[in-house]
Amino acid sequence: MLKLTPAERSALRAEAHGLNPVVMIGADGLTESVMKEVANSLDSHGLIKVRVFGDDREARVAMYDKISADLQAAQVQHIGKLLVLYRPKVETAKERSSKAGPGMREVTIVKASASGTKKPSVTKVMLKGNERVTAGGNIKRAKPRQTSSKKNSLNK
Repeated sequence: MLKLTPAERSALRAEAHGLNPVVMIGADGLTESVMKEVANSLDSHGLIKVRVFGDDREARVAMYDKISADLQAAQVQHIGKLLVLYRPKVETAKERSSKAGPGMREVTIVKASASGTKKPSVTKVMLKGNERVTAGGNIKRAKPRQTSSKKNSLNK
């Protein structure tokens, strides 16, 4: 179980004041799926509130102790039916999916003047992955937009 100093606990209590409960424990009690949800919430948020629906104080304290011991989380506060838990966030590196295309890219567009005697205009533009520049210097989508088959059948 993670140990906190009184100053850290006080700061976390102040930070948790404005939070809403992210996990609710109902009549079934502390099931495996509830523990998994608490673990996921701690990984993503770090500081969470858990609401326990039940009037038995000893059962709430037992749940609080079990959650903090099993998930290596620190007990921040227990007021009534609200439990506040803290565990440092797990930093995970997000990988790009294989089907994602290239990101934004900067392209320089050079357009000749209409008369041909003046300097050409040079502009730098950011293009999305599905856009291209035509020979005339205009930006077009590489792929046409998807259209609804229902709308196509209505227009015929």
